[in-house]
Amino acid sequence: MAAAWLGVKAAPFAYAAHALAAAAAVLVLVWCVHFRGGLALEAQNKNLVFNVHPVLMLIGYIILGSEAIMIYKVFPKLNHDTAKLTHLILHAIATVLGAFGIYCAFKYHNDSGIANLYSLHSWLGIGTISLYGIQWVFGFVTFFFPGAAPSVRRSALPWHALLGLFVYVLALVTAELGFLEKLTFLESGGVDKYGAEAFLVNFTALVVVLFGASVVVAAVTPAHVEAPQGYESIPVN
Repeated sequence: MAAAWLGVKAAPFAYAAHALAAAAAVLVLVWCVHFRGGLALEAQNKNLVFNVHPVLMLIGYIILGSEAIMIYKVFPKLNHDTAKLTHLILHAIATVLGAFGIYCAFKYHNDSGIANLYSLHSWLGIGTISLYGIQWVFGFVTFFFPGAAPSVRRSALPWHALLGLFVYVLALVTAELGFLEKLTFLESGGVDKYGAEAFLVNFTALVVVLFGASVVVAAVTPAHVEAPQGYESIPVN
């Protein structure tokens, strides 16, 4: 792996990812609470119900999922069984919160008389959460319980990691489309294209891009320079 040849370690990218994750979480909360009026599961103002969607999809789905991806690199000396269980639990929580975030978007649409599943953002969103769930079930059955034979796990691990990163990148693309779509609607409704809210949304989307890039690089970069591949040093049992 080129990263190993260059002497690049995962730690700096993991640290950057955590800083960017904190920034993204604060920014999306400022947007939804300060500019959009707050969060609610039931309200006369249906926009408050929608606001739960970006908060959960970013903080609950993407950021928690990122932590699950990076757990082996953030704590390379952690007992493997503990790291594997943490990886599994964080992904499970991310899946549940992501699914609930999507439910909130459907609820907002249904309560407001807006059609569902008409945009690329919504199509990718449903596809991504479905693939995420399938990936979690595959990982659970293969690596946790009942667990496949060691040779099968050894063969499946690189594909599991690769497909996991693919789904993660899809989630990032879907989030970017969501920011773009929502801001376009807001600007069509009168939000100033050069105003504070538009700047905040665009800047949040930019931070998410940088955050996702840091996570991906941390995931494919070895925890130690001497490790030839990012995932090769992870035992399969």
